[in-house]
Amino acid sequence: MRYSSQVKPISYLKAHAAEVLTQLSEQREPLVITQNGEAKAVLQDVASYEETQETLALLKILALGNQDVEAGCIRPVAEVVARLRAKRSMA
Repeated sequence: MRYSSQVKPISYLKAHAAEVLTQLSEQREPLVITQNGEAKAVLQDVASYEETQETLALLKILALGNQDVEAGCIRPVAEVVARLRAKRSMA
């Protein structure tokens, strides 16, 4: 996705805030806000933000798992399944 088509100065945001919010929710594309010709912020709709946060959380879990594998902190699947079944039968 190219963000160059979704760049607006802060003055545009101030003058068209409601329109910008409508576009964000309909198009689901982030908007780069500039100030004095420099990119200063990125606006996105809430649904996209939540999806991004969920994706980052999953990537963090994967990275932690990879660190555990590299550190040798692994167990055979059969052992883990047996332990889970034992806990389940106790509850």
